[in-house]
Amino acid sequence: MDYNDQIKNRLKRIEGQLRGIIRMMEDNKDCKDVITQLTAARTAIDRTIGVVVSSNIVDCVRKADDSGEKDSEQLLKEAINLLVKSR
Repeated sequence: MDYNDQIKNRLKRIEGQLRGIIRMMEDNKDCKDVITQLTAARTAIDRTIGVVVSSNIVDCVRKADDSGEKDSEQLLKEAINLLVKSR
């Protein structure tokens, strides 16, 4: 699978969020603020997982169609299982 710049940029933003959270902890910021930022980072990760899985589904279905495979249903099930496991 080709991980495009959009996906990589999402991860770089998340990396920045995590660094900011570490700084907040080092500065002894309020627990509520740290949890808020952790929740935001987790949401960003969850959304990125969704983007990766949906891109994977599209790629798998295209490849199955191009190669004449009839088992695109199995490919979809595998991709959905990946998404479910991520939760």
